[in-house]
Amino acid sequence: MSRALRLLAAAAAAPQAYARLSTRGERASALTGDFRTADAALVLGARVWEDGRPSLFLRQRVEAGAALYERGLVSRLVLTGAGNNREGLDETEAMERTALELGVPAAALTRDPFGHDTRASAQNARDGLGLTSVIVCSQEFHLPRAMWLCRSVGLDVQGAHPPVLLRTHTFTGYVRELPATWKAAVEIGRDRIGA
Repeated sequence: MSRALRLLAAAAAAPQAYARLSTRGERASALTGDFRTADAALVLGARVWEDGRPSLFLRQRVEAGAALYERGLVSRLVLTGAGNNREGLDETEAMERTALELGVPAAALTRDPFGHDTRASAQNARDGLGLTSVIVCSQEFHLPRAMWLCRSVGLDVQGAHPPVLLRTHTFTGYVRELPATWKAAVEIGRDRIGA
């Protein structure tokens, strides 16, 4: 590999490498991780099928939040996603139904249908709900970026993930995080310049 290609590859991976290194030790399995208590589990949205069922990744995220609740680490789950996604479906409704099926009481559930992306979810948690600390629930590949975005708005954040599934979608998720983390880096930098 030429020097130019190595430099290009390093530059492409730089934001993801930073996000991973800066959150190391703060990410763990929702079932067994050693977490500090937090104001809430911030459960991030994902795909919902046309019949209203949550995708496997979305169900896993809710399961992670429910596990934190059962362990007494959070007293509430904030279910954040698109209330009207590209397909016209409500991610947060599917998340709430799943959480109730898992035994989380309705009083411990808060829906944020304006979490159209991870950055918006972090801002809504801080500004709309007044949270100061969260345990973000998502797949392992997504947590470094999600945690970086949460920290960028001033949240004390930890990351909880469900078991890692060896599937094509998981591999695709890791690959997609490279450009997605670049986008997050640009947004964070723009916010700091504008502050």
